[in-house]
Amino acid sequence: MKSKGKVLVGILGGAAAGAIVSLLFAPNKGSETRKKIAKKSTDTVNDVKNKISHLIDDVTGKIEDGKEELAGVYGKMKDKVEGFSKDGKVL
Repeated sequence: MKSKGKVLVGILGGAAAGAIVSLLFAPNKGSETRKKIAKKSTDTVNDVKNKISHLIDDVTGKIEDGKEELAGVYGKMKDKVEGFSKDGKVL
């Protein structure tokens, strides 16, 4: 999971750097370039926030699935233990 996060950050960082460099070399006035950089920065931040939100939702869903699976396993084991004690078997 850590390596996927690093790759995502690297990709997003590279995309942001590429966008900024392309704007800096564009034949525009300085004020227009600064506005474009500010807009790109805002767009990149919003994109990262959305991706993090989706990642959190995905992880939360997997945790919930794991909890449900664990509860099912616990229930089965509990039933088996209760069955053993009712039959008089020693564990």
